[in-house]
Amino acid sequence: MPEPPQPSRRPVAIDLFCGAGGLSVGLELAGFDVVAASDYDPVHAATHEYNFPLTPMLCGDVSQITAEDLLAVAERGVEAHGTTDWDGRIDLIAGGPPCQGFSFIGKRLVDDERNQLVFHFYRLISELRPRYFVMENVPGMASGGHTGVLEQLTENFEAIGYRFAPGHWSILNAADFGVPQDRSRLFLIGADQGLELATPPTPIARRIPRDGIGSPEPGALPLGPTVWEALADIPNLNRYPSLQKSDSVRLSRETFEEQEAVASGYALRLRGRTPEPDDLASERDWNRELLTASARTTHTEESIRRFRQTKPGEVEPISRFYRLPPAGLCNTLRAGTGSERGAFTSPRPIHPTHPRVLSNREAARLHSLPDWFRPHATKWHGFRQIGNAVAPLVGKAAAGAVVKALGLTPARPTATVELGDPALLTLTMKQATQHYGADVTQIPARRRRVRQAALAA
Repeated sequence: MPEPPQPSRRPVAIDLFCGAGGLSVGLELAGFDVVAASDYDPVHAATHEYNFPLTPMLCGDVSQITAEDLLAVAERGVEAHGTTDWDGRIDLIAGGPPCQGFSFIGKRLVDDERNQLVFHFYRLISELRPRYFVMENVPGMASGGHTGVLEQLTENFEAIGYRFAPGHWSILNAADFGVPQDRSRLFLIGADQGLELATPPTPIARRIPRDGIGSPEPGALPLGPTVWEALADIPNLNRYPSLQKSDSVRLSRETFEEQEAVASGYALRLRGRTPEPDDLASERDWNRELLTASARTTHTEESIRRFRQTKPGEVEPISRFYRLPPAGLCNTLRAGTGSERGAFTSPRPIHPTHPRVLSNREAARLHSLPDWFRPHATKWHGFRQIGNAVAPLVGKAAAGAVVKALGLTPARPTATVELGDPALLTLTMKQATQHYGADVTQIPARRRRVRQAALAA
């Protein structure tokens, strides 16, 4: 018989459909060691590998992944993390099955094949039997014809012994958990039979008005951060011509100190200067004077003119880009479509004070991603990764509910983690596919190539 789990141990988690790792950040913040991760997209997998070098990556189609595959990878992750007092059972499997089939944006098709991915999430949980699971998805999963998918899924889980808090699922808004973004997501938290139910987290911050006008919600909770509190310490990118060809630039010591002096409490937390006492993620070894994920977008003079004329809190009529209000919230950051659906870029918000769209670092700040975290070096892949990611502070809240139900009090690791090879952030789809030895037939081809081939035929 294995020894009973120790209250001070760090629980272990697997992040399915991990993308670049927004949820993995949240899991770490809550005290989990993320001992395995999986995503079918090699570019996303490579970005995750860079940010989480201790977490082995299983890159492949989830429908072809077995419980044995995941457990073997997790055992390697336990060894890499030096996890102690592990009893051999996974504490948590978390993940957000791709949600476009449920989304309010665009066509919402009940029979969309991507909806079946939630049942592969169920399959792996039924085979691995973790103590808890957390599933994240868009709110549209709980409305219209998709309610049948959600009901069937919960019935399947209940049939194998998993239970839920009253109401089963919850809609959590990132702004209620200290994120300066109006972003709602559905969370379903299940507990295996005989275990304490994990109660969905309650808000920890008062939501400020999205447009920054009017009074915030009444109450005793502290106010959540604003757009400007997230962005004020990031320097004007136009001062750095090199960012037209690169996504990073080393700041002078003087500039670094000037920017840090104007940083809000929220920004200092993401800069790694003032972590909250309950932030239990491993510290990263990174250069704070290197401004990353900040490749500039070149706009036409006409676009700059229109952006400049657009007032904060309003939508620019031609591009349909929303100009962010400094005293308000960011609108929901979206990922756009994958290459198999035309590789369309989602509208980027316009900076509150500069006549340009946001950089990836600025988007990451509005998403509560820490500054050590780096998305892919290209603007398209990087912004898509951020838009797809779970806002870490929301993921932390959901995962924290599981830690509480487990009765654990994990400590922050004392060892500093060295980030991965920066080359991982520049891989093309072909290069990333080769890096993982992935099956090229599982990687969606760009739609335009299909069209060109059809025309050529």
